[in-house]
Amino acid sequence: KARYALFDAQLHTEVAQRLMVESDLRQALARGELSIAYQPLFNIATGRLRGFEALARWQHAERGNIEPGTFIQIAEESGLIVPITQWVIKEVCRQLAAWHAQGRRVVPVSINLDASSLQSVNLVKAAAAALAENGLHASAIEFEVTESSLMRNLDQASGTLEALRNIGVKLSIDDFGTGYSS
Repeated sequence: KARYALFDAQLHTEVAQRLMVESDLRQALARGELSIAYQPLFNIATGRLRGFEALARWQHAERGNIEPGTFIQIAEESGLIVPITQWVIKEVCRQLAAWHAQGRRVVPVSINLDASSLQSVNLVKAAAAALAENGLHASAIEFEVTESSLMRNLDQASGTLEALRNIGVKLSIDDFGTGYSS
């Protein structure tokens, strides 16, 4: 009554696509479609390998490679990023233990934390359990947190970061100067 609505086919298509990706992402972990790519990190001064950054990848059974720029944002907005991050932590620790068993030098692996994972009460427990289960020292992993993630709920984030530091996990700020401090 006394209103009107416009239908936008383009917007409808985009929303339908997003819902399909979100629905498929809910099943991706169970179907084993997620994997981790390890990007090497080098010390520029020495040229030596100083670690790796763990990057989530999704190989959909029917649609092929889903770009991280597509599914990470949807995972963050839907809350699916928390179980995905916990899976990444477990998988990184499993891989580090496997490399160590093969006699390879274990270097730290960085794992990105988003605001939702940083607010999760289970993050510290999940990290400690994955490290212990794989017989790894806490210095084997490093969490990278963006400024914007820290600023969403500073009190909760501070508590989580303090707890991670207390178990010996390395912490770093990613993309410093692009958020609040800029």
